Amino acid sequence: MKFFVSCAKGTEGPLRRELVTLRIHAPRGDTGGVSFDGSFEDGMKVCLWSRVGMRVLLELAAFRAPDADQLYRGTRAIDWSRHVDLGTRFAVSASVQDSPTLRHSGFAALKVKDAIADELRARLGARPDVAPDDPDVAVFLHLRGAEARLYLDLAGEPLHRRGYRVAMTEAPLKETLAAAVLALGRVDPALPFLDPMAGSGTLAIEHALAARRVAPGLHRRFGFERWPDGGGENGRRWQALKTTAARSALPSAPAPIVARDRSREAVAALRRNAEAAGVADDIEIAVADIDTLAATAPAGTVCTNPPYGERLDDPDLDATYERLARALHRMKGWSRVILCGNPGLARALGGRPALSHRLWNGPLEVRLLRYE
Repeated sequence: MKFFVSCAKGTEGPLRRELVTLRIHAPRGDTGGVSFDGSFEDGMKVCLWSRVGMRVLLELAAFRAPDADQLYRGTRAIDWSRHVDLGTRFAVSASVQDSPTLRHSGFAALKVKDAIADELRARLGARPDVAPDDPDVAVFLHLRGAEARLYLDLAGEPLHRRGYRVAMTEAPLKETLAAAVLALGRVDPALPFLDPMAGSGTLAIEHALAARRVAPGLHRRFGFERWPDGGGENGRRWQALKTTAARSALPSAPAPIVARDRSREAVAALRRNAEAAGVADDIEIAVADIDTLAATAPAGTVCTNPPYGERLDDPDLDATYERLARALHRMKGWSRVILCGNPGLARALGGRPALSHRLWNGPLEVRLLRYE
C-alpha cells in the first residue's frame, strides 16, 4: 500500500523522523508531506502516534486526467464497492494545481463524486448518501498538471484535532505546528520547560504529552473506524495498537513544566485545555507577567510563541518584545526556542541564533529561532 502523510510546509523533516521512529520503512520527504509504502497497520500507527502530520492518505489510484472526461473515467475504473457500501456516507475534496483544463477544485471534486456514485449505482443498484460535513469515508483528489491521484483519508478529521482544545484564545497555535516547534527546537523532555506567554497552552500541553509518551491519537476517533470493514481484522489490530500505546505512557512528566500568561482569560482557557488533555497535574499554571520571569533550575528550555502583530491588536508590541528580550537574557543556562513572526522580535532578541528554520503558521511565514 502507498501512503502520503501531509503536514504544514517546513515541517517535513520532523515528520519524516517521526515515521522512522515508528519503524516505517524508507519514508520519503516531499513538499507538504512524507510518503511511504507499508501495511494498513502502518497507516493506523501513524494516525495514533504522529504529532506533526496532518492527514494520513491511502493511495487508491494514479492516472492521467488532462480533462474532466478522463478524470471521470479514471475514477469510475476503481471498484468503489470495496471501500463504500450503501450504508456509508462519503464526501470528496480536491486540490488542483497547474491543470490545463481543470482550474477549480470544487468542480474537480464534483466530477469525482459523480463518478463514484455512478459506479456504485451500477454495481449495487443504488448510490450511498453524500455527507460533506461528516462523511464515513473521505475521498481526496490531488490533481497536479494532468496527473491525478485518488486517496482515502484514514484520519477523517485532521490529526491536529487531538480533542483537548475545549477553550480558545485569539490566534491559537495548531497542535501539529506546536509539536513541530518542539521537535525542530530540540526541546529536551528531561529538562524543565517554561512558556511565559502560553496563551491557551498548546506548546506546554504538547510538550507534556510528548514528555509522558502519550500517543496524540489515543483518545479520539479516526475515519477508518467508520469504514465498512472497520470492525474486522483491522479493528482488532487497531485495538491492540491502542492497548500497547496506553501501556507505554508515563504516569507523570519527567521534569517540571510551567505555563504562564498575563491574561486571566488565557490562563483559564489553558487550565481547561490541560485538564481535557489529561496533563493538568503535569503543568504549573499561573497568571504572571514576563517581567517576573526567572530561572527555576540551572538548565532548561524557555519555549514560547509571542504575538506577531498580524492578528493580535497590541499597540505596545515593540515594548513587549524589549521586555521579553530582557527577561530571556536573565535565563542564564537555559535554551530559548522562539516562534518569531515579526522581525521586530528578532531585532530585540539580538545575537545570532543557533538555529533559524522557516515555517508557516497558516498563511503567515514565521521563523523558529533557537538560542543556546
